[in-house]
Amino acid sequence: MAPKQNRGNMESQGQSVNVRIYNQTYAIRASDGNVERTQQLAAMVDERMREIAKSALTSDSLKLAILAALHIADELDKANSKYEELDQALLTRSNECATMLDQLLKDHKQ
Repeated sequence: MAPKQNRGNMESQGQSVNVRIYNQTYAIRASDGNVERTQQLAAMVDERMREIAKSALTSDSLKLAILAALHIADELDKANSKYEELDQALLTRSNECATMLDQLLKDHKQ
């Protein structure tokens, strides 16, 4: 009898896709199953590495990859901070609107 495969594990592996980043080809898994998105993300990393390579004092691909990762992490952190700021503003405004609505309904009943 063949052993049972862990279905959840197979689904989490995703579809394999070849991407090219800084003149190297990598076979990676599109863990969310979205091959096109994975290719777009790889293209972003490739573009960032090439941008950095233009002004960097090194051509070492590992160092360029680390610098690219730091730049992308910085952008992500800034975007997350902005998201939190906007989420808080939306929550505040929503609470203000709810309070006004409650007051209008209370005044209308009287």
